[in-house]
Amino acid sequence: MRLLLVEDDKNLGCATAQGLKESFAVDWVLSAEMADDAMATQSYDLMVLDINLPGRSGLDFLAEMRFKKAQIPVLLLTARDAIRHRVEGLNAGADDYLVKPFDLDELLARCSALVRRAQGHAEPIVSVHDIVFEPATGKLTKDGKVVVLSGRERAIFDVLIHNLDRPVSKDKIEQRIYDWSSEDIESNTIEVHVAALRRKLGRDLIKTIRGVGYMITR
Repeated sequence: MRLLLVEDDKNLGCATAQGLKESFAVDWVLSAEMADDAMATQSYDLMVLDINLPGRSGLDFLAEMRFKKAQIPVLLLTARDAIRHRVEGLNAGADDYLVKPFDLDELLARCSALVRRAQGHAEPIVSVHDIVFEPATGKLTKDGKVVVLSGRERAIFDVLIHNLDRPVSKDKIEQRIYDWSSEDIESNTIEVHVAALRRKLGRDLIKTIRGVGYMITR
């Protein structure tokens, strides 16, 4: 899943981006203007947005996005803890709200919940055949036994499991799991990771749709 972090505090932004990369491909920008540019060239599953930005505030930016019918889920970050500020954020179109300083585990859990709801998977556990997956924690079991995935394997599995019964192209998978900081991607990287997933989760779980991409079916 790909996330856009809009935070002008460089120390906090760096730490938050690194923490979020446990579960997301993260693009980090410093202003609403930079966020506009990012969204013009890339689609995102979620935005984490600071209210106190230079130039346009996060609230103004959010209101403009909603006026333009942008449907991306948005979690607001702010040092403001007054009730009226929370109400302003929610009225502007925020889906959730977290006050600084925040716990990173809580932020990850809230982000995962927002993505699940946006994709029609509000339940905290996804079960397919003998596979049970907890998106919020990343815990994955097969026949009751825990399966450990690498970061890339987990990211690819996450994309496919959130698109059950729908084929996902290789290009879309790459867009969802690689952020701007990623090094050059080898042409067969996705294939290598899918092969590893099949070894760990069963050959028949991930189907190849020739000329289209990959798919997990119920």
